[in-house]
Amino acid sequence: MTKKTVSLVLGSGGARGMAHIGIIRCLEDNGYQITNIAGASIGALIGGFYAADKLDKYQGWVTALDRRDVLRLLDLSFDGGGLFKGDKIMTVLRKLVSDAKIEELPIEFTAVAVDIERQREVWFTEGSLFEAIRASIAIPSVFKPHYYRDMMLVDGGVLNPVPMAPTLRTVTDLTLAVNLNGREEIPRPKAAVRKKKALKTNPEDQNTVQRAVGRFIDRWWNEDAKEAEPQNKWGIMELINRSIDTMQNTIAHMKLAAHQPDILIEIPRSVGGLFDYNLAEDIIDEGYQLCEEALERYRNKTSESIGDEPPSLDGQ
Repeated sequence: MTKKTVSLVLGSGGARGMAHIGIIRCLEDNGYQITNIAGASIGALIGGFYAADKLDKYQGWVTALDRRDVLRLLDLSFDGGGLFKGDKIMTVLRKLVSDAKIEELPIEFTAVAVDIERQREVWFTEGSLFEAIRASIAIPSVFKPHYYRDMMLVDGGVLNPVPMAPTLRTVTDLTLAVNLNGREEIPRPKAAVRKKKALKTNPEDQNTVQRAVGRFIDRWWNEDAKEAEPQNKWGIMELINRSIDTMQNTIAHMKLAAHQPDILIEIPRSVGGLFDYNLAEDIIDEGYQLCEEALERYRNKTSESIGDEPPSLDGQ
C-alpha cells in the first residue's frame, strides 16, 4: 500500500522545537512519508537534520543534555550583535550534520531566514545545508547574525514563524504545520489515555535553564542593579523570550490565515523556554502525543466528509 505523502512545515520557538522530533516520529509510525519540509529557526534545524538523515544523531545528543551541559554551550559575546556568539553550539551541530548540499537531499527542503538589512525573507533551497541552518537560527539579540552570500541573516521566525508558502510548490496528500507558540493549556478529553510519557508539570522542573541564564545575564548586565521593581519583574532573558513569543504567535496566525494547512498542531508555550533543551525528551513526547491526537481528529473529519457525499449518479 502506497504511503500518504506529507508536506511538513516546522515553526520557530527555541527548545520547544524538540516537539518537531516527536511529530516526525509519529508521522513515521502512522505510515506517512514526509517528502517536503520547510522550516524556520529550530524548525529549519530539525527539518534539515531529518532531510539529511541525521536526526537520530541529533536526537541522541540533545536528549542526553542536562542543565549544566546547556549552560556550557552558551558562550557570551562581548562585541555586540547578540548575547551569545553561538560558536560552541555551531561546532557541535557541524560535527553532527557534517555538511551537505540542500539540492542533493533525498527530501525537498527549504530553510527560511531573514535578510535584516534589506528587510526581506530568504529561502535557501540549494547550497550548504549547515550555512542555511546557521542563518535561520540566528535569533535577534540572542545570537549574532550570520553573514552569508553577502547578506546579514537572522532567524526566519522574524518574518515567517510557520513558513507555509515554500511547501506550496509541491503537491502532497496532506500538509501539516507546527506552531511552537500556542496557548498555554492543552485541551484534551478527560477520558483520553496518554500513550506516551506525560510532560513534567512541576513548574520547578520547567524553564530551569532559562532562569539560570537570565540570572547570570542580569548580573553581568548591571552588577549594581537594585532589586527589580514590581513593574520590572522580568529579567533580560525573560523579556526577550516573551517578546519573541508574542511577535511570532501574532505573525504566525496572520500567515496561516492566508495559507491554511490540512492539520495545524500548536505546541503550548508552557512546555519550555528558549533554552530548555534539558527537557528535550519530555517535549519530544509531548509533540508525539499532540500529533497522534491531531491525526485522529483529521481521520475522523475525513471519514465524516466522505460519509456526507451525495450518492453517485453513475448508471442512471
